[in-house]
Amino acid sequence: MSLTLSLDFQYKTSIEKLWSALTDSSKLAKWVVNIHTGQAMENDFKPVVGHHFQFRTQPTEWWDGIVDGEVLIVEVPNRLSYTWASGGEKHTVTWTLQDLGDGKVNLHLEQTGISNEPALNGAKYGWSKWCGELEQVLEQ
Repeated sequence: MSLTLSLDFQYKTSIEKLWSALTDSSKLAKWVVNIHTGQAMENDFKPVVGHHFQFRTQPTEWWDGIVDGEVLIVEVPNRLSYTWASGGEKHTVTWTLQDLGDGKVNLHLEQTGISNEPALNGAKYGWSKWCGELEQVLEQ
């Protein structure tokens, strides 16, 4: 059985600024951080279909600290999708951005292919924390 995580976040920003925070490697490093240490996760992300990338952080006794991915869809500035593989799990992450007007943007996250409830809960915790960090990046 495959589970899906679906979350929505709203930000006071422009759709272009939010798109940049999702696709610019240096900006990603400011909000996709090690959940336990808060350290930036180095990455070589590029919003180019077919690009293979990694996010890297300090390994622990439970995890090698590496997330592997491949960019699947780039529709500037509305949709971005990539694989997200780590710890024996391989998911698909899709971001959908919607300009709500009045300086607000809705960011919808859908993560598919999750194998079990603990992995779903972990993904929900991680993305919720990261999207809080994202809000701070957008305010800079």
